[in-house]
Amino acid sequence: MEDCDLLSLETGTTEDAVEILKKFIEKHNQTFTFHELNQNGRRQKLWSCLFDRLENPAEVPCYKNCLTCIRILSRDKTDLNELVCGSWLETLLRHAGLVSQEEALSKINESPVDYEVMLEAQKCLCNIIFNSPCAQALSSKNHSIEGVVMRLRTYRDPELPHEIKVFDMKMLFLITALCAEVRPKLKNELHGLTYLMETLDLILKEAGGEDHGDERGATSSDIQITLSDDQVTLACEVLKVLFNLTVKSGDQTSVDEEEEAHFLRLVSILHDLLLCECQSCEKQDELHNHTVNLLMSIPSNCYEELMTPVQRSPHDPPKEFEYDGRNMEAVAVLLDFLNYKLNLAEQKKRSQHELLCPILSVLVECARHHRALRKFMRQRVLPPLTEVHTRPEEGSTLRNKLCRLLTTPVTQVCDLAANFLFILCKENVMRMVKYTGYGNAAGLLAKRGLMLGGSGNSGSSSGAHYSSDSEDSDTEEYKKFKPQINIMTGCYEKPHPDPMAPMTEEQKEYEAVRLVQMIDQLAKDGIVQPCRIGEDGRPEPVGQALELIEDLSRQQQVKPTQDDD
Repeated sequence: MEDCDLLSLETGTTEDAVEILKKFIEKHNQTFTFHELNQNGRRQKLWSCLFDRLENPAEVPCYKNCLTCIRILSRDKTDLNELVCGSWLETLLRHAGLVSQEEALSKINESPVDYEVMLEAQKCLCNIIFNSPCAQALSSKNHSIEGVVMRLRTYRDPELPHEIKVFDMKMLFLITALCAEVRPKLKNELHGLTYLMETLDLILKEAGGEDHGDERGATSSDIQITLSDDQVTLACEVLKVLFNLTVKSGDQTSVDEEEEAHFLRLVSILHDLLLCECQSCEKQDELHNHTVNLLMSIPSNCYEELMTPVQRSPHDPPKEFEYDGRNMEAVAVLLDFLNYKLNLAEQKKRSQHELLCPILSVLVECARHHRALRKFMRQRVLPPLTEVHTRPEEGSTLRNKLCRLLTTPVTQVCDLAANFLFILCKENVMRMVKYTGYGNAAGLLAKRGLMLGGSGNSGSSSGAHYSSDSEDSDTEEYKKFKPQINIMTGCYEKPHPDPMAPMTEEQKEYEAVRLVQMIDQLAKDGIVQPCRIGEDGRPEPVGQALELIEDLSRQQQVKPTQDDD
C-alpha cells in the first residue's frame, strides 16, 4: 500500500476508505507476506488506520472491509507481537460478539447483529492468536473464553449461522491448545465440559430429531442418524476442544464422582457419533479420527458406555452386533476403523505411527479393562482357526494385518499391536503363539520374560484380570493338522525328509563343529550376538557359541494350555 493510500485511509471519507480497502483485498487475497510494509513505518500506520475506523461508530459501512484487511495482514508474523495490544483485541472481540456476561445481558434488545462482520472478526482473532504469542497471553487473561461460552448457550437459535459456531470452536481450540493454564477455568469455573457436550447433543438432535437419546437401549439399526458435512465439521471442532480439556484424564487411575459422571455421559455421546452416517467418506474418517483421539484421553473405566443394553423381545433372533445381551455396534465400528487404518498404513509405511497408535491404544484399553469388550473383539480379531496352511501374517483378515505389525520397525506400533493380540489371548503364551507363530511373537515374549512359556491368567503383567474358565475351542481343521504345524511359523508344513539320515555319526559331528565355528566367527566379527534364554525368560548373551548347547532341556517348550475364554 502506497503512502498516498495510507494518507487517504487515515484522513479520507468512509467511501474513500472502502474503495482503497477493496483494491487492497482484491490484490492481496492470496498474499501471506507484505515486505513493502516494512518501509517508513507503513505496517504500523496501516494497522492503526484500520483499528481507528473499527473503533469509530460512524464507520459502520467499512467495518467488514477493515476486518478483511486485518485478516489478510495477520497472516504475516512480521512485527505482529509488537502490533498486538489489549485494546485492539478488545475491539475485535466486540465485533465478534464475544463479550462478558454482563455486557451480553445488556445488549439483548439491541439492533440485529451483522453476522458477516462478526465472522470476519472471528477469523482475524484466530489468525492473530495462532501467529502471536503476545495475543495468546492476552487471550488467556481477557474475556475471550467467557464470550465463547456465553454464545454456546445460544446455539439453539436457528438464526445463528453455522460458520459462527465453527469459528467459535476454532478460537476456543487455539486458546486451550496454546494456553494450557486456561483449561481448568474453562472446564471447572465456566462449566465448559457441560456446554460442549450439550453442543454435541444438539448436533445429534438436529440430525436425528428431537427425540434422539430417549431410546439408547434400542439397537442402533432402529435409529439411523445421518450428519451433514457442516454438522460433522462443527462436531469435530467441538471434539478437538474437548480433547484439550481432558487430555491428561486418561492417565488418571481414579476420578471423583462428578468427573466420572461427565466422562460417562461424554462416552455415551461418542458412542452415538460412532454410529452416525456421514455424507462423504472423508467426513466419516475425520469424525472417527477425532472421536478416537478423544477416547484416548478419557479414563478407560468409562468405556462401558460404548456398550448399550439390548431391549427386544426374547423371541426376536439376535442381531449381528449383539453379544452377552449388549449392543456392540460401536465397538464393531472401532474395529472397522482399525481395519481401514491398517489398509492405509500398508500403503503409507512412513505414517504408521500417526495412523495406528490412537486406534490401537483405545482398543488395548477396551480389551484390558472390560471383559465383554475383550471377548467380543476376540471373536472378530481371533476367531477359531480354520486356515492353517498359510502363515499368520499372510492374508487380509484383521489377524493377518496385526501379525504383520509384530515385525514392523516402528516400535510403538509394534508394541501396541502385540499387546492388543496378547490381551485378546488372555496373556497366555501358547495361545498367542498359536495365533501368531513363535517368530512373530518372540519380540513381545522377550520383553516380558516369557520366552519359556507362561500364562497371564493370574496376576497379568498388564494389570488385567482374566477369568479362569476355559474350554477347548480348536476347530476340526486345526486338530487335524496340529501335529504338522510349525510352531515358529504358525502354519502347516509338509513333513521334510531328514537331511542327516544318510550321514554317519562322524559326518554329523564334523558338520556340527563347522556350524559352531561359523557362528563363533560371526560373533567375533560383531555381526551376530548369540543368545540363549535365561532363567528370567529373556534372551541373554553367551560368551561362546558352544554355550548354546548347554541346558537344552531348559529351553524345551512348555505344554500348551487350553485356549479359550
